[in-house]
Amino acid sequence: MWSSKRTIAAGDTVIVWMTRDSLEPLVVTPNAVLHNKWGQYPHNAFIGLPYGSKVRSSAPSNSGRGGPSGGFLYILRPTPELWTLALPHRTQILYIADISFVVNWLNIGPGKRVVEAGTGSGSFSHSVARTVGREGRLFTFEFHEQRAMKAKAEFEKHGLSPGLVTLQHRNVCKDGFGEGIADSIDAVFLDLPAPWEAIPHAKKVLRKDGVARICCFSPCIEQVIRTVTALNDAGFSEITMFETLQRPIEVSSTPKLASIEDAADRLKAAEIKREEKRLRQIAQNREKEALDKALAEGGGSGSSGAGKRKQSEGDEDGEGGEGENGEGDVKRAKTQSSTTPEEREGEKEEEGLPRVPVLTTREIKMPVPARSKSGKYDMEGKIAVSKALPEVRGHTSYLTFACLVPYAYALAQGEKKGTGAVVEVKEVVNGITPSTETKGEGENEKSAEPEPEVKVGDA
Repeated sequence: MWSSKRTIAAGDTVIVWMTRDSLEPLVVTPNAVLHNKWGQYPHNAFIGLPYGSKVRSSAPSNSGRGGPSGGFLYILRPTPELWTLALPHRTQILYIADISFVVNWLNIGPGKRVVEAGTGSGSFSHSVARTVGREGRLFTFEFHEQRAMKAKAEFEKHGLSPGLVTLQHRNVCKDGFGEGIADSIDAVFLDLPAPWEAIPHAKKVLRKDGVARICCFSPCIEQVIRTVTALNDAGFSEITMFETLQRPIEVSSTPKLASIEDAADRLKAAEIKREEKRLRQIAQNREKEALDKALAEGGGSGSSGAGKRKQSEGDEDGEGGEGENGEGDVKRAKTQSSTTPEEREGEKEEEGLPRVPVLTTREIKMPVPARSKSGKYDMEGKIAVSKALPEVRGHTSYLTFACLVPYAYALAQGEKKGTGAVVEVKEVVNGITPSTETKGEGENEKSAEPEPEVKVGDA
């Protein structure tokens, strides 16, 4: 599928990645130029580059954006996942969330033979073609002639040969799938407006020597109801329906969490700070009380006028009051103290205040990722965390699955397990709920024998 070379060559189909939401397919053509709002990109610059290369614009765009040091894009190798995001839409398509779910439930794998009704834009076709491999086969049918022609041209361009993917323009609801593939298909996928009309034809092409599966893709629940009814009438079993929803998850990196030892040291340091603050508040309150007491004693020794006069004279001379406990002396003792922290601790001990316990703690440093020579951070110092966003992607369609268990195959499988298993499988094929009790061969033979008649007088 597509090119398997490591480098890009002329004529290759590539995926141009401009932003997360802006991808487009491109055929590399010599002397051609790709124009977008981020600049101009000559195709000749792509030739010879390895897939995944980052290409910068050679000239600004017509709007003036981009330039040699401005816009850039990535040239990627096409894959079914990227093709689903970049393909030209001709119809509503299936995305990877639904495709992967369908492929898993239909048990599609290498060497399988699959039928698809409703080719559309070819999104599902590319994924199935890769899954079945060169030994498998995909038969796809499209009702619309123009869409069928465009899809066929894309398959040929992408290297999906007719030996791997066979596309036919056909109305399978009326004309069926043809006689050439009868009783040889492992799985059928119906992406049709009225899939119930194609279910009888699908039963004809499904293999009869094993369990075959079918899936119907319908956007409305009314379509699901009619489809389930048709599947029951056709003898399918294990009918179930799913709806695929997506919940985005945001993944980011953050520095590693501190160890328990670091957390304990931080708590101890915080406790010491709180205790020091408490003792400072106590000391300040005591100093304030002593100051208020000294002022009260100084004011009572003389008249109020004399006190005021002494205070004004002290202010003019830059000196405190006459006494040792004057207000100016107290203020200077408070603001101009030259005692060291050790001396203050000794004074607190003499005054009866408790000393602050000094704990020796090691230096705590959070691990900071180091930059390498390339300018990128070393991710060994970080951890990845994920967060599920409350947003949920909306409804696309309902997926209705069912299995076809042929009677001959069920009988053969039942004979390997015993008569009781044969009866149970027969009931499933006929649409009857099987009983939970399985009897052995001896018990079944005894139950099959007629009970002897008892006549009066035999004794």
